[in-house]
Amino acid sequence: MTDAVLAQSLSVFLWATLVLYGGASLWWLIQVFILSYGWQDTNQTEVGLDNIQVRVLTIAAEETVQRTVSSIPDEITEPLIIAEEDIDIAGADVHVVPNDFECAAQRKGRAIEWARQQIPCEKEYVLYLDEDTLLSGFSGLPAADIIQLSEHPLRTRSRLTYVCEIFRIGFQFEQRAFHQVAYPAYAWGGAVAVRHELEEQITWNVPSITEDTTFIWRAADRVNLDYRLATVKARNQAPPTLKSLIKQRRRWVSGTIQDRNLLPRRYQPVIFTRIVTWALSPVIPLFGIIAFVFPEAIPSSSVYLLLSALLFGIVFLYMILGLVEYRKYPEVWWAYIVVTPLAVLVHSLGALWGIIQPVDDFEVTQKTAAIDTGTLEERNPELTEDESEYDTELETEPDEN
Repeated sequence: MTDAVLAQSLSVFLWATLVLYGGASLWWLIQVFILSYGWQDTNQTEVGLDNIQVRVLTIAAEETVQRTVSSIPDEITEPLIIAEEDIDIAGADVHVVPNDFECAAQRKGRAIEWARQQIPCEKEYVLYLDEDTLLSGFSGLPAADIIQLSEHPLRTRSRLTYVCEIFRIGFQFEQRAFHQVAYPAYAWGGAVAVRHELEEQITWNVPSITEDTTFIWRAADRVNLDYRLATVKARNQAPPTLKSLIKQRRRWVSGTIQDRNLLPRRYQPVIFTRIVTWALSPVIPLFGIIAFVFPEAIPSSSVYLLLSALLFGIVFLYMILGLVEYRKYPEVWWAYIVVTPLAVLVHSLGALWGIIQPVDDFEVTQKTAAIDTGTLEERNPELTEDESEYDTELETEPDEN
């Protein structure tokens, strides 16, 4: 192959990658700054607490679940615990998924499906919480088919995974536009409410490692889905280590790839582009460097260099929006912005791993067994006093990077 052919191939590859990344970035900007307009107009307490049944999903994390139950408003009587093993939880009714229960769903989806089949629900809505989800200021829901509570991860052990979560929450500002599209791109099952009638119609009985997103896609395919993002914050735990965070991202990408056939054809390129750009985020500045070093190999190299710099700059916007959501003081923003490229790299490693070697099963992300109120406030200064009054026990472990 001649040098000219190599140069032309390199140019096509670099420009194709830039266009792909640029398209995904442009769609995100449209969602955040145009389609999200008016997302808070819905009455956030139209559905009262007396019309909501809470189900907390766990394997057997007794102390963690107890803290979650303590954060549930008293008006919601007898929250239900769906566990793999028998545990003792004050103020809640524990149901254990039998070992011999069989269905198409797996892992968490299997537990949810068993609960749907076996546990009566006289309420209009079922609110599903992960074992580590702490509700803050929860007083009701907007009346919709599916209501996503706003995710707000707390720092546990690793400072870097916490920074990565702030970065991700900034990216998830696009959720404010999901009520404007027929198929929301994803859901977070750690705090999601479902109209019980819709749940009975759709069920959870399908094989998937991302059962929350799969459910919302299948629901959108069957009904004219009414989706809302609630303003109330659900405070879950950031992964305790980088290894667990990377594995978590790998699972998310793997599940999205496996279930993408549930989407109409017009949506699949959007999802595919998002996954590819997620994995390629760190190489965009690298490609810009190539364009700078070998300008003769790339047509309009100066334009390419400018566009690649602008597009990579969007990842810093993700971080800034995350810092705004977390109400961090502007004088400390510089520390988070400096580490943004590292956060991008960590996210991309998990996504790239999921593309190259997808998984059809997963390890449950380890949760910190217990954090006392003082430690929780110290590690997460955005908490206010009334948001951190949980019945907890002391656990002191050194930070891990």
